[in-house]
Amino acid sequence: MLDGGRITIGDDVLLGPRVGIYTTNHALDAGERVAGACYAQPVVIEDRVWVGGGVTINKGVTIGEGAVIGSGSVVTRSVPPHTVAAGVPATVRREITEADRTGYLDV
Repeated sequence: MLDGGRITIGDDVLLGPRVGIYTTNHALDAGERVAGACYAQPVVIEDRVWVGGGVTINKGVTIGEGAVIGSGSVVTRSVPPHTVAAGVPATVRREITEADRTGYLDV
């Protein structure tokens, strides 16, 4: 975690191996960057999120409650609650619905 800004992680969050959370970035302007200019924005991971292995989460992102982030994704924009997001950059693929239940809790 590179936490120049605030990182908030909710309850019951699962983080796979090699997850990177980055709240800071260098300036894009070469002169400012050489002079050391950086800026930070918070990252919020809400309750019951599952972040797969090897995911990178960039500054200013909120991952909504119950969302799932696919392995190897790069999250550059906020992800709505109860959705699956994946890819580079990560995009919302679909909502999580009752059809996704495995029946594990029904036994």
